[in-house]
Amino acid sequence: MRRVLIASRLYAPEVGAAAFRLRALARGLSGEGAAVTVVTTNPPRGSGRPARDAGVRVRRLPVLRDAGGNVRGYVQYLSFDIPLFFRLLVSSADLVVSEPPPTTGLVVAVTSWLRRRPYAYYAADVWTDGLVALGAPGALIRIMRAVEGFVLRNAAAVVAVSDEVADKVAAFGTARSSIAVVGNGVDTDTFTPLGESVEVGHPMFVYTGAMSEWQSPTVFVEALPLVREVFPDATIRFFGQGVEEPELKRTAARLGLETVVLFGGVIPPAQTATWIRSATAALASISPGAGYDFAKPTKTYAAAACGVPVVFAGEGAGASLVADNDLGWRCGHDARSVADAMIAAAEAQADGSSAAQRERRAAWAREHASIAAAGTAAARRVLEAVRAA
Repeated sequence: MRRVLIASRLYAPEVGAAAFRLRALARGLSGEGAAVTVVTTNPPRGSGRPARDAGVRVRRLPVLRDAGGNVRGYVQYLSFDIPLFFRLLVSSADLVVSEPPPTTGLVVAVTSWLRRRPYAYYAADVWTDGLVALGAPGALIRIMRAVEGFVLRNAAAVVAVSDEVADKVAAFGTARSSIAVVGNGVDTDTFTPLGESVEVGHPMFVYTGAMSEWQSPTVFVEALPLVREVFPDATIRFFGQGVEEPELKRTAARLGLETVVLFGGVIPPAQTATWIRSATAALASISPGAGYDFAKPTKTYAAAACGVPVVFAGEGAGASLVADNDLGWRCGHDARSVADAMIAAAEAQADGSSAAQRERRAAWAREHASIAAAGTAAARRVLEAVRAA
């Protein structure tokens, strides 16, 4: 029996794409006959009961979180990475799996070298692109890009969530033979067209998940007054958290929208699915020029799995995903373009054309966006790396 250890600062029941993705990997590894240990952090308050999966042991470490409950920032990363270094030195495993940030990847790479065992890296994105998007100092970007490149090039296997991410990984000099594209997705057993919903009675748009700088979701709040010129009772509900949340609230207050732009915080996946099923459309965005045009936000897959259309503001792979598969409306990342798309979604809800496409969208998600299928594919690639080593 192969022994695989997953090292990550995020894991279920914490709500987030990385936590869901790594749980799917752990379950996929167990399903392939591996003995799996996850070394992660204590979840934030209100996360619910920790997940229990057959064949998966979860070991948790205390960690420093920021004011929003996130493990985000170098001090927070190191509060996990330093104890992890010593934990990995004494842990028995045939292979260790890491994921961003690169500081954790470096800990895994060094301890794997010391223990003479291979490691794999789960690349959901290219982390240093985020530093560029944030306008970080050039010296810091160069240092962290060197760290990320070192981790990627020395991994026995790199699991990428898309062809776009695989291309960026290869640009670091990573051997193409070590990169496997496994796709991304959501829990299509939780996110379905069937299930509880909320009767709203007016156009309601839902934004779920991270509210980050590279998504710039403030554009949806700025568009709402234009939408309300046509649909005066239209509202937006935000669920999740992120550094842009304060700016979203300030923008809503400045525009006099405090009572129609509502914030529900972080909620469990089942409750998220309930609100998405009830929505006129889900909202997703990528800020142009932020260096994240390759990203395909998980919220797009969640909406499709529930049969609900997406209004996608921005350019790149995420916008193409929506347009190429007829999952909703793609538009520019400006208030007028976003408002026109939101109005079109409300009109499609009113005339019934949106509901007529619900099962088609959900069927597409079941075929192309199952997190369980992605987890199994990633597990098989990881185990191939163990056998090759």
